[in-house]
Amino acid sequence: MSDANIMARTHQTKSGKTHRRGGGNKSQVSRGPHRKSPAKDGSGSGLWLYGLHAVETALANPDRRINRLLATPEAAEKLVAKGLSRDRLSLIEPADRSAIDAILGADKVHQGIALKAQPLPAMDIHDALANLASDDPAIVVALDHVTDPHNVGAILRSASAFGVRAVLTTKHNAPEETGVLAKSASGALENVPIVRVTNLGRSIKDCQDLGFWAVGLDASGTEDLDRMDMPTRCVLVLGAEGEGLRPGIRSACDFMARLPMTGQMESLNVSNAAAVSMFEWMRQQRAK
Repeated sequence: MSDANIMARTHQTKSGKTHRRGGGNKSQVSRGPHRKSPAKDGSGSGLWLYGLHAVETALANPDRRINRLLATPEAAEKLVAKGLSRDRLSLIEPADRSAIDAILGADKVHQGIALKAQPLPAMDIHDALANLASDDPAIVVALDHVTDPHNVGAILRSASAFGVRAVLTTKHNAPEETGVLAKSASGALENVPIVRVTNLGRSIKDCQDLGFWAVGLDASGTEDLDRMDMPTRCVLVLGAEGEGLRPGIRSACDFMARLPMTGQMESLNVSNAAAVSMFEWMRQQRAK
């Protein structure tokens, strides 16, 4: 192992404090195919995705295995206009809104289109960070027991907008891949990898071993996010509303930061806090 790999790394904040942590600094992540082989679904039931944008992006994703595609004539015309492949478009089964309502439930805003598909193949953090060069800026978002699928979907949408490499969630106390999550993500479920892990603290450590620094976001953080020098390779760690980050996850973070507030509001919804923090990271990287 080279001297560079065994030296402790430092990170300088705008406040002048120097933080030090030991660990490896691998120059590149490269391991196997981008996605693992999907687990077999013995029931063959799949899940229903709905809404024009969620379905369109799922159809454009070669990793998404399609079972059925129901669309009203109006929705089918919109799909054709998107320029999807002939193979995908050939799957369209004409249906009226009442037939789709009967499958999804009348409360679902499906825009006349529904797609039955298999869940995306499982992925680990090494897959998500494959072929990341040593000087590439990168951000990963880690969610500690964030359970609301609308919040996770909104976070995925922001993650897609700001170039997040992956979103880490726990296998338990986190929403499954569902139509509600996909609709809330507005297509981002197909292009932002979700890595479901057993031990979030260990997975944060895996990222740190790959040259990332973990920034926990909490109202009790020691630095304002806009005043700290956010790491070029950053794991942004967010907790559930109300409970915040669990103690073990807090201790896994290199820094604890807070969003500056006027005092009239104690906190933001976790999806809003995530979006603000991702933007701040991107803004700082562009300024460097």
